[in-house]
Amino acid sequence: MAKEKKAGRRSGKALWRSVVRHKGLYLVMLPAVVWYILFSYVPMAGLSLAFKTYKAKLGIWGSPFAGLVHFEKLFKDPRFLDSVLRTLKINGGRLIITFPFAIILALLLNELRMGRFKKVLQVTFTFPHFLSWVIIASIISNVLSFDGLVNSAIELCGGEYVNFIGNSKLFVPLVYITEVWKGAGWSSIIYMAAIAGIDQEQFEAADIDGASRWDKMWRITLPSILPTITIMFILAAGNVMTKGFDQVFNMNNAAVQKVSQTLDMYIYNVTFNAKKTDFGYSTAISMFRSVVNLIMLVIANTITKKLGGNGLMGGGD
Repeated sequence: MAKEKKAGRRSGKALWRSVVRHKGLYLVMLPAVVWYILFSYVPMAGLSLAFKTYKAKLGIWGSPFAGLVHFEKLFKDPRFLDSVLRTLKINGGRLIITFPFAIILALLLNELRMGRFKKVLQVTFTFPHFLSWVIIASIISNVLSFDGLVNSAIELCGGEYVNFIGNSKLFVPLVYITEVWKGAGWSSIIYMAAIAGIDQEQFEAADIDGASRWDKMWRITLPSILPTITIMFILAAGNVMTKGFDQVFNMNNAAVQKVSQTLDMYIYNVTFNAKKTDFGYSTAISMFRSVVNLIMLVIANTITKKLGGNGLMGGGD
């Protein structure tokens, strides 16, 4: 027992000496650590509201304990189940349809040899990221409305008006198109940075062997950035239940409500549009959403490691 205590003291002293030696790095990390503690970990205490009947006069801690009542209620609500399935469908489609666009864009930009034109394209593709979804939804509305640019062009060509904004069949495709337009350029920066870190001797050896640009892209560039792609995919999978609220909220309208009611929209409606707001019920839904995100993250990470990747924490099987 005494030996274990001495060993513990030694390790503690060694740790402290390491902290003092690298104090500059720890000081740089400090703001991020404080931010995560204040805005990510401290708010977790509010999840206790999912197991209570909230009373404003009593506050979160003083509100009476309700057990699993809210969870029983939400699993009996068909609107909740529909919103979960719709969220999985829409955001699962994002992983399959929109996720590869940033990778493809990065690979194509990397193949450009005209420096100035390449920079212009990078700025052009990245700029939409800095526009809010309020602005983008307004642009889409002005372009695709009955008196918008597209329908005006159709009318000039002798065609009939198309209801783009109010067509429930076109809502999800519009979500994917606007997601690619807004986010692909920004996300491609990560892959461009990964490409920049590839050892150039590999390309020089490929040139000597007579490899084409397609061969070099397919056999050198893409495999080299695969770890980065894996990490980004795992993180995207862990956000499958929460992705796109701002987008859907701003593109939503009465005509497409049946296909736009994702889980976040359901939480918003039961919290702010219900006749009687039940914060305990809303918190229970949010907790369920976070648990599903965690499960999806673990599943994606496990599958990646089984396929030979390193996963989020490294150490592939």
